[in-house]
Amino acid sequence: MPTLALTVRTSAPVEEVWKLLHDPARFPEWWAGIETVATGVGSDYTMWPAGYPDFPMAQRLGADAADHRVTISCLVSDLIFRWRLRADGEATDIDVEAELPEREAHRLADQRRILERSLATLAALAASGCP
Repeated sequence: MPTLALTVRTSAPVEEVWKLLHDPARFPEWWAGIETVATGVGSDYTMWPAGYPDFPMAQRLGADAADHRVTISCLVSDLIFRWRLRADGEATDIDVEAELPEREAHRLADQRRILERSLATLAALAASGCP
């Protein structure tokens, strides 16, 4: 199964990053390619990719606040994103691992580019919310 792993550091504390990471309604602010999100029942939500208003994609989010982990599963294409926050003093390391099914392996390079942009935006947005 194709995977990729990336890490970025932000000057923001874990709590500031967590506010953005565990709330699907905030994803369009930082996750490249996500235009709109509608929250659903429980941990389910629907995401619309940028430029595809007629292509809703069901998603499921699992959050572990105590361990600062978020898992997002695309219920359409079976991609899985595992996010983890690691405090380092006042800064935070943001890790993400993406797992793609074999039938989606051709999307690995695109997912890397999307996640690199998303991580940079998430780190900057979290830092801008700090006093």
